[in-house]
Amino acid sequence: MLHAPGAMGNGNMTVGLIVDERASEAQVEAIKAIATGAAGGPMAALAPLVGRIAGIERRPIQFDMNGLDRAVRAGELIDQACEGLPSATAPGQAIGIDNTAHPVNTRLSLAKATRSRFNVFGIRWDDASGTRNGHFAPFAWSG
Repeated sequence: MLHAPGAMGNGNMTVGLIVDERASEAQVEAIKAIATGAAGGPMAALAPLVGRIAGIERRPIQFDMNGLDRAVRAGELIDQACEGLPSATAPGQAIGIDNTAHPVNTRLSLAKATRSRFNVFGIRWDDASGTRNGHFAPFAWSG
């Protein structure tokens, strides 16, 4: 989880980790090092913008992918889903934007958030209006 009280570039972000309950202690420590930038990699550039580490919670995590739809649940803490915006020129793919400076991937698939519910680390959000944007991309971080 990441919360920015204003523009992300202004910093003062709060970061909290939700790790699958099946993770070993070594895996939790590795994820913490990657997510905080301590292990280097894409998150190291964002580390100076983080004002507070909120902690680590363990819950069962479930990811679902069906065509262009994506969803993730982490116990009672997170329930989030989005629908990819279908491309008119690439059947079965979402409209994408390329050459981004996003730490996950340089290509992001555009989506519409259909459900966003968070109640963790003092962040409470409940929106199912379908009026928010979203995006998704494959990624593989390592330290």
